[in-house]
Amino acid sequence: MKIGVIGAGFIARAVAQLALAAGHEVMLSNSRGPHTMSSVVSGILGVQVGSADDAAQFGDVVLVAIPLEHYRSVPAQWLHGKTVMDANNYYPDRDGHIPQLDRFESTTSRLLADHLPHSQVVKVFNAIFAPDLTLDARPHGAVDRRALPVAADDAAAKAVVIKLLDELGFDAVDAGGLDESWRFERAKPAYCVALNQTGLKAALAAAERTVELPPVARNRNRT
Repeated sequence: MKIGVIGAGFIARAVAQLALAAGHEVMLSNSRGPHTMSSVVSGILGVQVGSADDAAQFGDVVLVAIPLEHYRSVPAQWLHGKTVMDANNYYPDRDGHIPQLDRFESTTSRLLADHLPHSQVVKVFNAIFAPDLTLDARPHGAVDRRALPVAADDAAAKAVVIKLLDELGFDAVDAGGLDESWRFERAKPAYCVALNQTGLKAALAAAERTVELPPVARNRNRT
């Protein structure tokens, strides 16, 4: 499968490494253009680079991993009919205040889905620290395998992403539709905590819509 990535930060590069190792083709992109990405090409064997438009057109599935404040820059015209994986998180100090999110009236993925009305948006890869993507990946069936939450309104797109997660080394927990994806956004119990499927289901269930937890440190224990 071809995976386009809009973004070239830590999450984007970690997903690219895992996807390439699993036999997929990957194109990373950034806002400044491929001529600024020589270190990415030299650091990730086999990765391709391009513009955001290039990555959107390249991918059978496309990952968006950019600061949330820039979500409107995602090229909707090239993502028509495609599955779009959303790894964005809302940090008001970085992104500026977004009233719908501050009032708990929407989710980060719903904002992106509204911007991409002809795409199938799947929330994934936002609730794990970038270094842990490569550290915690395990073969299918491993007893210490970590689970990641997934949310989407489209069942077929969700199934594609769950299959991809398995190939990359992770179990999945279905967290429902995009309007339920707040359960694993920033400052919720499931956010960036290493959990197996049972522990992750409990953390998702324990989330409260208007309650935000303190920032988490990297947790190397799986429960």
